[in-house]
Amino acid sequence: MSKAKGEYKVEVKNLTKYFGDLHVLDDISFNIKEGEFICVVGPTGCGKTTFLNLLTKIYEPTKGNLFIDGEPADPKKHNLSFVFQEPSSFPWLTVEENLRFGLEIKNVDKAEIDERVESIISLLGLERFRNSYPHQLSTSMAQRIIIGRAFVTDPDLLLMDEPYGQMDVKLRFYLEDEVIRLWQELGSTVVFITHNTEEAVYLAEKILILTNKPATIKEEVIVDLPRPRDVTSPEFVEIRKYVTDQIKWW
Repeated sequence: MSKAKGEYKVEVKNLTKYFGDLHVLDDISFNIKEGEFICVVGPTGCGKTTFLNLLTKIYEPTKGNLFIDGEPADPKKHNLSFVFQEPSSFPWLTVEENLRFGLEIKNVDKAEIDERVESIISLLGLERFRNSYPHQLSTSMAQRIIIGRAFVTDPDLLLMDEPYGQMDVKLRFYLEDEVIRLWQELGSTVVFITHNTEEAVYLAEKILILTNKPATIKEEVIVDLPRPRDVTSPEFVEIRKYVTDQIKWW
């Protein structure tokens, strides 16, 4: 299921958003390569979630365009997958049924659904829990369902909005490692919103730093560190400090 990197999967051009007189995003442009992992950081309230909602086409931009594979982004045509801040597994469905749900809605062939779901169950170590319901699982196991459901659809673009914001540090690192492993195995293109600069440096190949509202891109920071990343290494600490300072000072 791996995909080649290099070409632009996503092109964002002059993205601008107003809500009435409130100017939230201002002329944002950037590109994402096929299979790239991008993190977006910025001050609290700068419009990070609005930014993500424009990428999913939940909102239409006031101005600007979003292209996927060179064509205007269209949820009816392109496969956009979203992981929300809040728990979003279906409590009345088992683990396996949750993972199958999106593929069945898209009328994917049953044999392909079986293959994809088995692959995700194996990658996430959910074999013993396939017939369990979300309420029967630990927090980390329940979150794996949501992660797996997002990746199993093989999305054109996977968008994650602070999915670990309410979790303790140990659990966050554990689930971050799960996301990295799936991303590396499946070659998905990921945009991950976070307010945690350490999380951004741990996950991303590239970090987009947004300014205060009306938000624009202040800087793109390349994170060229080997994986698995050592959060105590001087190189990691230096990038984390730099990104944090760019958010704090204007």
